[in-house]
Amino acid sequence: MITPVLLCGGSGTRLWPLSRKSYPKQFVPLAGPESLFIQSARRLSGPDFAPPLTLTGADFRFVVTEQLMEAGIDPGPILIEPSARNTAPAVLAAALWAEAQDPDTLLLIAPSDHAIPDAGAFRAAVARGVPAAQAGQIVTFGIAPTRAETGYGWLELASAPGAAPVPLTRFVEKPDAARAAAMLAAGHYLWNAGIFLFTAATMVAAFRDHAPELIPPVQTALARAKTDLGFLRLEPEAWAQAPEISVDYAVMEKAKNLSVVAFSEGWSDLGGWDAVAREMGEDARGLAVSGAVTAIDCADTLLRSDSEGLELVGIGLQGIIAVAMNDAVLIADKGRAQEVKQAVAALKAKGARQAEAFARDHRPWGHYETLVLDARFQVKRIVVKPGASLSLQSHHHRSEHWIVVSGTAKVTVDDQVHLMTENQSVYIPLGARHRMENPGKIPMVLIEVQTGAYLGEDDIIRYEDVYARGQGAKG
Repeated sequence: MITPVLLCGGSGTRLWPLSRKSYPKQFVPLAGPESLFIQSARRLSGPDFAPPLTLTGADFRFVVTEQLMEAGIDPGPILIEPSARNTAPAVLAAALWAEAQDPDTLLLIAPSDHAIPDAGAFRAAVARGVPAAQAGQIVTFGIAPTRAETGYGWLELASAPGAAPVPLTRFVEKPDAARAAAMLAAGHYLWNAGIFLFTAATMVAAFRDHAPELIPPVQTALARAKTDLGFLRLEPEAWAQAPEISVDYAVMEKAKNLSVVAFSEGWSDLGGWDAVAREMGEDARGLAVSGAVTAIDCADTLLRSDSEGLELVGIGLQGIIAVAMNDAVLIADKGRAQEVKQAVAALKAKGARQAEAFARDHRPWGHYETLVLDARFQVKRIVVKPGASLSLQSHHHRSEHWIVVSGTAKVTVDDQVHLMTENQSVYIPLGARHRMENPGKIPMVLIEVQTGAYLGEDDIIRYEDVYARGQGAKG
């Protein structure tokens, strides 16, 4: 049995505005009806795979569980990283955790934001690497290149790739155009997918040999980890002492026991909007469209509307990326897709909320979106999942009006509890203890009007919460 290790970090800057720090690309349906995270989990499930081991941040723990359960996949263990420390500490934490169960556990490290359309072919490639991994090799998966790509790292193989694993000669940093063209022509270079297969004992030994400074803080963070609603929270202070470094730099580029399995059935890390356009499927003119879009005489262009009721129209466009959402619009030269992260940095520097946060905020109980925001009032649309409940809470600085527009709400205001259905409303005075729940079988939707001197999400005194969030936590 192979245990997939799904890495769910990332800040979501290269696919802004659809992907943002508060909800990065792995959880978004980018190239199909399901998120990249669910596609990854489905690809690594079946009779040869154990439930996944997922590493993610605290903000995404409920999203991970919800998406896996909705897809009918056993969530398996979920380790919560207290802070982002790049991939090396995450991989080591997974290896140490698995080694404690069984040193011979096979682990498949898989970023959860890659697109691999042919899941069966990929599982077959993984199977080809199993004997080498069981023999003590670290097996990486190289992608047969289809172009002289300068945005990926490459792998140099000891010989031309075949069906069996081939020894790795070295990692190659992202090349310039001339070097990429030469490697493409050479025939023994592959793209580096950042996917690895090994036994837990092999990887722990590799860290001891090549990055021993990571072992004490990660080991301590794991030993002091606390269970919280089924999640395993790594201890923050020890975790913060781990160097912030990628597993490539920490271990892979130094190890001598690496082999490569070639994969040629389609892969993309969706590292920019140009890559998303290719994955969406471009027509004969190079046009890719999604959502409410009208294209007139456009070529080599991506037009995408991800906002209900927003029609995106392009006329005579050539080599353009246009992505529209209800709170932000990106228009860029397609050849400069990798510069989107610079735009995010500029937005963040000037304090724009859209740099990192959506108008829609996802919570363990559902989501809400701000419809109108002014100095003294705010209007929200709130959707609560069946059986879900917000915390019992109160506010220092605002009162609220709730109007149910769909479904049934169970509403608590101080010592009064009653059911509300469509078109009914209730007033929540400033300071009153209150809670909304959805006792029904369909999502409950209500409009919330807040009025007061301060409308921030941190104005919450929380008394009871089924999701074990602290005071001031959002939602």
